[in-house]
Amino acid sequence: MSDEVLVIGAGIGGLCTALSLAPTGRRITLLERDQAPPGDDPDTIFLDWHRQGAGHVRQSHAFLARLRTIIKRSHPRLLDDLKMLGVRDLTFDMMLTERQREAYEPEPEDADLTIITSRRTTLELAMRRYVETLDNVTIRSGFFVRELLTRQGEDGVTEVLGVSGEEQGEPVKLEADSTVDASGKSGFLITKLMDDGAPIAEESETAGILYFTRHYRLLPGVEEPSRSDNPPASGDLGYLKFGVFPGDNGCFSITIAVPEIEFELRKAILNPDTFHAITLELPGLAPWTNAERSEPRGKVYGMGDLISRWRDMIADGKPVTRNYYPLGDTLVRTNPLYGRGCSFAAVSAEVLRETLEETQDPVQRQIDYHSRLRRELRPYYINQRAQDRSAIKRAKEALTPDYRKSWRGKMIESFFDDGVRIALRSDTRLLRQAMRGFHMLEHPNKWLGKPGNFGKVLYYWSRGKKRNAEAYPPSPGPARKELMQGLSINYTADIDRLAAQRQTTP
Repeated sequence: MSDEVLVIGAGIGGLCTALSLAPTGRRITLLERDQAPPGDDPDTIFLDWHRQGAGHVRQSHAFLARLRTIIKRSHPRLLDDLKMLGVRDLTFDMMLTERQREAYEPEPEDADLTIITSRRTTLELAMRRYVETLDNVTIRSGFFVRELLTRQGEDGVTEVLGVSGEEQGEPVKLEADSTVDASGKSGFLITKLMDDGAPIAEESETAGILYFTRHYRLLPGVEEPSRSDNPPASGDLGYLKFGVFPGDNGCFSITIAVPEIEFELRKAILNPDTFHAITLELPGLAPWTNAERSEPRGKVYGMGDLISRWRDMIADGKPVTRNYYPLGDTLVRTNPLYGRGCSFAAVSAEVLRETLEETQDPVQRQIDYHSRLRRELRPYYINQRAQDRSAIKRAKEALTPDYRKSWRGKMIESFFDDGVRIALRSDTRLLRQAMRGFHMLEHPNKWLGKPGNFGKVLYYWSRGKKRNAEAYPPSPGPARKELMQGLSINYTADIDRLAAQRQTTP
């Protein structure tokens, strides 16, 4: 195989594409707008690697089991390289409650429910260094792709021939048999196709949330907090969500997600002192961020423009383009709450490899590629979008003092809070099956759709709070009013703003 493949972007999506296509023998060139990493030391890379093309690079990141499985199967040496740089494995048993651990009996498939976590810059560094060792892969840093080279086919389909752009300030045109667009969240090439009349269908809506991340480092000689002796290091208070992401080389990050509607809180949290003060008020975070355990490093990194978006490159049963394969955030985006973005890119790259290998017809390739993506990714997109809509509604209700939940709403909330959640914290077998959906190893709702599993959830729900008391986690943190008053943030400002909006809305 001697096909030429251009990959726009050398972030996670572009690197996953190289990993997937390299074994096919194709000549692959990654075109990356940013410069190469300034060295091989993870700390230096974190501080000094400027990634204009990936503004979210210093947000918390993790690779779900689906992506880890792909790497383990096809590139086991890369797993070793990741570990040598300090990248961590979070295994299934680390997710169990203390009661579940007491009776835990490992199953062979538990090893597949493992998360890879570290600073995103370290993940990219290891992947990039590995990809650079592959004989048929080239990374061209400092190459800014300005537009796609296209022509209209006789059938009206836009054929992509390659790209044009600038490399180190010089104009360059490159042609290829296939062009993969992994330019990500900030990519504009696909929108230019849409502006030029390509009938690319798009559905899009806000995820209703903003992310704020700060990095910390454990003090010399100090270990991470015990997971069994401390409250859960992630939680949802309605007016904010939080989580700890253990990193490499003694580092970890804290991400706090705030609903868009919480204007005052999201403004205040950008202040590093306020962010740190919030962590100390949350029982699951305080053991990590107290002064005896760790020290904060750097500023608070905010990330907005979080949307759910699905783009469809098939119109009326026919492909919109030929020889052009968008993937990752270029094509599908979801709220990064569950860390599925990297896995979406990896799965898309695997689907692309399978498609290119199975058929030579350019039209059929497009149809097969996007049909497979719909089958593989659409269920997770819909699942996350439904959760986002529910969270947006819940956040608005919290700022409406006279709101009263309907009987049906109370029952649905109780089913998930007092049924599903308690069942998963009590029954390890149920948790194991649910985690397969979380890790994109099977449909996200499959486990609950099984009659036996649904019956177990109903059993725990019917037991009532008193009999299930030991399975409830401790309170994840203070109420909204209490926290905001303690931080000298006006807790009524957003309530008053929404009330005023309701009065002026016809």
